[in-house]
Parts: sequence; structure tokens; C-alpha cells
Amino acid sequence: MASLAITVSSCSGSQPKSEADDMDYTVDRFADIEVLRYRVPGFEELTPQQRIYIYYLTEAAIAGRDMLWDQNGRYNLAIRDLIEGVYANYDGDREDSDFKALETYLKQIEFANGIHHHYSMDKFTPGFSQEWLEAQAKALPEGTLVRGDYAELMPVIFDPTVMPKRVNQAAGQDLVVTSACNLYDGVTQAEVERYYDALKDTTDLTPVSWGLNTRVVKENGKVVEQVYKVGGVYSPSIERVVANLEKAAEYAENDTQRDIIAKLVSYYRSGSLKEFDDYSIAWAEDTDSRVDFINGFIEDYGDPLGMTGAYESIVNFKNLEASKRTETIAANADWFEANSPTDPRFKKDKVKGVSAKVITAAILAGDSYPATPIGINLPNANWIRAAHGSKSVTLENITDAYDKAARGNGFNEEFVIDPETIALMEKYGAITDNLHTDLHECLGHGSGKLLPGVDPGALKAHGSTLEETRADLFALYYLADPKLLELGLLDNPDAYKAEYYKYILNGLMTQLTRIEPGKDVEEAHMRNRQLIAAWAYEHGKADNVIELVKRDGKTYIQINDYEKLRDLFGQLLAEIQRIKSEGDYAAGEALVEQYAVKVDPAIHNEVLERYAALDVAPYKGFVNPVYTPVMDKDGNITDVTISYEEDYLPQVMRYSRDYRTL
Repeated sequence: MASLAITVSSCSGSQPKSEADDMDYTVDRFADIEVLRYRVPGFEELTPQQRIYIYYLTEAAIAGRDMLWDQNGRYNLAIRDLIEGVYANYDGDREDSDFKALETYLKQIEFANGIHHHYSMDKFTPGFSQEWLEAQAKALPEGTLVRGDYAELMPVIFDPTVMPKRVNQAAGQDLVVTSACNLYDGVTQAEVERYYDALKDTTDLTPVSWGLNTRVVKENGKVVEQVYKVGGVYSPSIERVVANLEKAAEYAENDTQRDIIAKLVSYYRSGSLKEFDDYSIAWAEDTDSRVDFINGFIEDYGDPLGMTGAYESIVNFKNLEASKRTETIAANADWFEANSPTDPRFKKDKVKGVSAKVITAAILAGDSYPATPIGINLPNANWIRAAHGSKSVTLENITDAYDKAARGNGFNEEFVIDPETIALMEKYGAITDNLHTDLHECLGHGSGKLLPGVDPGALKAHGSTLEETRADLFALYYLADPKLLELGLLDNPDAYKAEYYKYILNGLMTQLTRIEPGKDVEEAHMRNRQLIAAWAYEHGKADNVIELVKRDGKTYIQINDYEKLRDLFGQLLAEIQRIKSEGDYAAGEALVEQYAVKVDPAIHNEVLERYAALDVAPYKGFVNPVYTPVMDKDGNITDVTISYEEDYLPQVMRYSRDYRTL
């Protein structure tokens, strides 16, 4: 089940980017990626105890890095060793075209935590030859850190037919066999589904999510799960994560935090999903602590069947002033649920424990690094949400970095239809974007309920797409509601139009900058956005709600009736909620396949051409700040300092060196 929001828009105001902004936020640019910095405002105002607590939590977060690399592909760690080794030891001309191509490839795989693109899931194509790489590998100094057989790695790197897709979502194919992720071995999709169906039929207590922390393989002809835990799969990594969590507990703000860490450590030692439930409940119910974190196998986007969680961690602390906005939304959760345009059968009678806050991210790790979500709502388990509530956060220092880096990039002037709409987006784009994230995470994911007996995994491979669609529609519908004016969250009844325009523009056109010509949309969030925009366009044709306008050979989005567009969002929300509540896989699949997958080649080619002229990277990610412990003369930690000077490749290669566990 999905639980995070990811930013994709390059829209920003037209305020010129200053030299200081450029130095502060832009670190590197390569291929289709720009690497940024983010600030951690307020860190210095925390107490020394809180800073030390954060430090050990960040050490625990980064310690799990190798697990994600291995989850993403069985050869990833070996290829990382090889490419880093060649890069570090190359003694030729570093301006040579082959070496520069290797440098780009290294930056790409470090960004993606493996050899497949973090968003499209397609395997990277090296710009250097196999012969050149083999020659460099043979010249590596004795003792260079390498693993695996070079001959075995070469087709994985260079042959486009070998492991071409990390996560395959193409209809009609065996999604397990055709996906290169390292979550399965020797099994087919049908075998995995039969295994879990049988397990559900014979087990009284349903855990958070079947397969959340396991690798499914065939041993002696029998399908079995190999558990991620101390003493199991990834034990060296998990042991280091646990060691730092235990150090962090010594500096926790309160007994509640210490209890949460103890439950997480116990789960890591046992691998029991029941213990993960216990940890998740305790974590969700802690709404008082200033410092917080997520750490574990959480989001399932990297699994073609939507079950196994990728290792992920974010350490953060509450932005007290900005959180007033989300706290207002959370306090009115029952009103939003009661007034949703969905069938009353699918509404919660009482929304329990929705806590929301704006946070300052202190570290990004695992599946949240270098690319990161801008909002998170956890736990993912429906039954925990219903009985104990959920915790929703918006990472405002991350959205602030995106905004500052994008100033003056020309995106609005190229793609937005007229100066009036540009002016509206410049004035209200930032606040409506943040409110969309708040509503998506705090209320969207926490809204609605399953009917009794409905399997939470009934939507199977389409579950993530449809859940993100549901949360986005909830947010879009309520952005235009007068309730936001009443609550003081917006000051203009037309402000919502800024987000509506940007969303439709992105869903119908500009997100296609992330798709190669001739390919389908496969990533869950992109499918979600196209599904909503394409459905609204199609179902609004009779009333000319959304129009594609041609001017000087260019296509623009024109929204002719914003009120009717809101009504369309409400209609689709009602249907998506029905599909989820009833577990109607067939209807969900039909919506996804009809609206979310296929791309108009003419629009696609036009968008790519116009976007290329802007020279704007379609994907962005971050380097982390560096935390340095302050020690007294006896070697005891007394405080922690923060710095922002480390660059991209030095950081990721330091992580490979200092946090290697597998």
C-alpha cells in the first residue's frame, strides 16, 4: 500500500535565482538528474541531547544502505564495487570520453541505488564500451575492493536484454520472472500468489503485510520465505542498524521514544510481523515527541506484486510553526470524512488518531535517498489506521529546496497557457502545493474503510497506483472547498486553481519528460497522475471542462470550468474508494489500463522537445548534511555539529566505504 507523495513539478515563480541560491542548493547535474542541497533550519536550536539523539538515528539510517542496493538487484553491490574501484584508481586522462561516461554511469547508479533508473525502472545504458571497462578492471591495483566474477557482470551491465527492468508492471506478463529486483528467486508470480493465498487461509492473525520483510525463493522444490532479521537475510546490516538504534535510545527525549526503539529492535531481532505491528502502533501513537524517525522495510513500490518493503529511513524533527497548518487539518478530520463525496458505506464513523505535522528532515536514507518523498503517511496497515490512527508528515525543508532551486527556470513561461494563470501559480502555487501534500497524507491515505472480509491486498499489482490516486483525489477535491477558507488555510477562493492547473498540466503533459519515446507509463505515482488527469479530460469533454489548445504549433492546457473539474474529481474519488473498499480488482485494473498506461506519442514528442530547450533536469535528489560528533577529552560525545559542504560523489563513495555491511 502506498503512503508517500513525490514531487514532480518543475513549476516555480519567476523570481530570478541568485548566486547565493545557486551555491546553496545546486550540487551536481548529470544525465536527467540534478542533485540539490537541503538545509536543516532549527538544528542548532535543539538541545545537545536532541542533537546527539538525531546523530545516532542518522547513523542507524545510513547503516542499512547496502540492503536497499541488494534488494534492487542481486548484482548491484558487485557492480558498485567495480565501478567505484575503476573511478577511484583510474590514472589516465580524466577528461577522456570513456572516463567521463564512466563518471556519469557511476553517478546514475549511486542515485538509483543500483543499475536501474529509480523512476522508470529501466536499466542504464553505459556510454563506455565493455572492452574499455574490462581493460580498466584488469588494471585495478591488487587489494582493490571487488566481489563477484567480472565475466558474469559484463552482460548484466552491457546486454540490454539481460535484466532490463527492475520492476515490470506490463499487463499479461509474469511480473516476478520479468522483474530484475532481488526479492524473488526461482519462483513464478503464480507460485508466489498461491503461497500467500494459502498462508492467509490458514492463519487467524493477519499481520501488517504479508511478505513485508522477506525474500521468496524455492528450496528443494518448495516455496519458502527468507526473513530479513538479525541472524537471517541481511544480518550484518541489521546488526549495525540495531547497534546505533540502541545508542540513540540512551539519548531519547522520553520513555515513549525508548519504548518505540526497543520494539523496533525486538522486531529486527525476531523478524516477526506481529512485533512490527506493535512497533507501528507505538510509533503512530507518539504525537508528543519533537524528534522522530522512520526506519524499516516500508514501501512496496519496488516489488512487482506490491508486498515486500524496501529499506528506508528518514530522521526528522517537528517544525513547530508550520505544523499549525497540519494540526488544523487533523483536528477537522471527522468533518472531511463525513463530507467526502464517497458512498457512506465506505466512510469511517470516526477517524481515529490522525496526527499531522510539518517536519524538518535531518537525514534521508535507503529508499528515500538521494530521491525523496515530500510527504509520508504511516503505518500502511489498514487495520492499524482504523484502530490506532496514522501519522502524517510534510517535509517542508525539502519542498523549500525544490522551490529555491527551480526559481527562474522558464518552465511556467514555456508550458502555462497565459500570464494570468502564471501569476496565480506564482502567488498561490507554494501554499496550495503544500496543502495538497498535507491533505493527501493526513486525510487522503487515512480516509475510507474496507468492507468486512475484503483482503487489503485485493488490488494486487495495481494497489499502489490506486491508493495514490485515492489520496490525490481526496486532496484535490478538498483544496477547492470553502472549509479551507473557513479554517484560515487559504485567503482566496480561487487559490486552489493554481494546484488544479498544475496537476492537470503535469498529468496530461509535463510528467512525460520522464518517459522515453515509445514507452508506457509504469511508475505508480506517474500512473496515478495520468489516470486522474486523463479521466477528467475524457469525462469532461461534453462540457468542455479541459481543453487542449494549439498556439504557434504548441499545445497548452486550458481549464474552462474549475467547478466542474472539482465535481469530476469527486466522482472519480467515489469510484476509486468503492474499488478499494470492495476489493474490486477487475474495475481497478480496467481504470489503470485505460487511462494510466498509454502515452499519446505526438504530445509526448512535443513535450520532450520543448522541455529539452529549457535544459531543466526532470529528476532531482539530494545530498545529506554531514553530522560530526563533538567529543570531550575522555572520548564521550557531548554535542553534534552540522555542515553542508560535502559534494555528491564524495558523499556516496564515503557511504560505500564507511557503511559497507554486505
